[in-house]
Amino acid sequence: MTHKIDTEGARARTWDAIVIGAGMGGGLVGRRLAEQGLSVLFVEKGPFGPASERVIYLNEIVEPQARTIRGFWPKQAESRLDGQTVRFFGPYGCGVGGSSVFYSAALERPERHDLDDGEIEHPTGGWPVGYDAFRPYFDEASRILHLSGTQDPLSKEAPVPLNPPVPLPPGDANLMEELTANGLHPYQIHLSVKYPDKCRACFGSKCPWGCKMDGRSAGVMPALDTGRAKVIDNCDVLEILDDGKAVTEIRVRKDGETFSLTGNVFVLCAGSLGSARLLLASKSRHETGCANSSDLVGRGLMFHLDEYFCLWPRKKVMQDDDERAYGKTIAFRDLYSQDGKRFGLVQSLGTEASYGNLMHFLGNLFDQSFLRRYRRLRGLTRIPAILLSRLFGSAAVFTAMLEDFPYDENRVLLNQDDPEVLTFEYTFNKELLERRKAFRKALSKALRGRKRFMVSLQPVLNFGHPLGTLRFGTDPARSVLNPDCRSHDLDNLYVADASSMPSALGVNPSLTIAANALRVGDIIAAKHAKVREAHVQ
Repeated sequence: MTHKIDTEGARARTWDAIVIGAGMGGGLVGRRLAEQGLSVLFVEKGPFGPASERVIYLNEIVEPQARTIRGFWPKQAESRLDGQTVRFFGPYGCGVGGSSVFYSAALERPERHDLDDGEIEHPTGGWPVGYDAFRPYFDEASRILHLSGTQDPLSKEAPVPLNPPVPLPPGDANLMEELTANGLHPYQIHLSVKYPDKCRACFGSKCPWGCKMDGRSAGVMPALDTGRAKVIDNCDVLEILDDGKAVTEIRVRKDGETFSLTGNVFVLCAGSLGSARLLLASKSRHETGCANSSDLVGRGLMFHLDEYFCLWPRKKVMQDDDERAYGKTIAFRDLYSQDGKRFGLVQSLGTEASYGNLMHFLGNLFDQSFLRRYRRLRGLTRIPAILLSRLFGSAAVFTAMLEDFPYDENRVLLNQDDPEVLTFEYTFNKELLERRKAFRKALSKALRGRKRFMVSLQPVLNFGHPLGTLRFGTDPARSVLNPDCRSHDLDNLYVADASSMPSALGVNPSLTIAANALRVGDIIAAKHAKVREAHVQ
């Protein structure tokens, strides 16, 4: 079966649904629609790519075409961070599966208070669709993505559908035992791996063995296998056009040719930066961009703050020569919230405090420090990386994830020189910095008596978790989308990626993106069925 479609075939029909972007959100919503009988066209900026390649995401590759071939976003992002301009290669995918083919693995369920107001004051007053409405979609997404792991011992909710966990490496086995003895409640993190007993830990790279479940393997490919979906790849969406009530077409470019594609429903899934960028760029009929009567398109940008730290087990790590000491296997939620403050998950990264890993961490720290304007100094991070790697040796690297809140001044911008450059401005809010200080204090207290080292000195944004730039809500003046994730302005424009999220949660957003994509798919399919039934009558 041919999964790709050429320009002539894509433009020769009106599709039931056109999905812009084929990552976690696009893949899962497209799968849902195709399985419910709709014709679906995935429009993907990057290549379809072979499934049997193990490509590691590397920032050292800088040539745009070389990056695109590998499924990386071709150009540097541009950030105005606390008023200073920083350009960097962000961890953003560009191809079928999007970023999820590289990074999808840890898919944790949020807490009830992440969505609902009540137990802890919610920064937005609560999501317009609450935890109980999302629960069946969380369960279904967990099954579709083959989540493995163990139950969180602190959870008050029903057990999560989980397969047996991946085997614990020897270092993590020691740490699990010792953290428990410290009074914490660690569990094996929830990973989207189909064969946990054979997992080769493709976390940070594409998985050629069909084990890691992501937007491609769990979404796009099953959709294509129905025979009702196709992909047009290496296709740039230039603009979304509408007649004031509904989207009429999208203007795209492939192989140097510009043309239009038509559909009955359009689902935007280009990521929190890309989806907002595309709406802002759609200016033919709207001065401030498409679906932007609220002037909130791009606003409310959130990330997570990562607190990196190294942790030594007290017991000596006994391992075979070809065996990893640590994996992405441990999480605990003892610090998820304290005294009404919203913090987040603590998890292992699956990496040791080696020279290469420390260079990566220190490079990220440099890029967000006041020294970032002096690029030549970045190479000096080699010196502390060498010293620290010799000092830490057998330490495991963890990250503590701190929830961000939505502020209108943090936003995606349209780059006037090159619209393809993902551009945003972000200021660290005083409230966030105060909460970070409390989080670090709580973390130090929880790990008291343990041999550890806090790598993060300055606040470090997780640029891989952009969220909330097209948030959904009930008030058209304070949201871009309605509770169905449909545009307040346009009847047939939906969004099913992280941009729709009103708040950042205290966990990796991937499971929530997948669950919401399934929910949005059901909403669109039900509406399609009603229209079809009316035509039959």
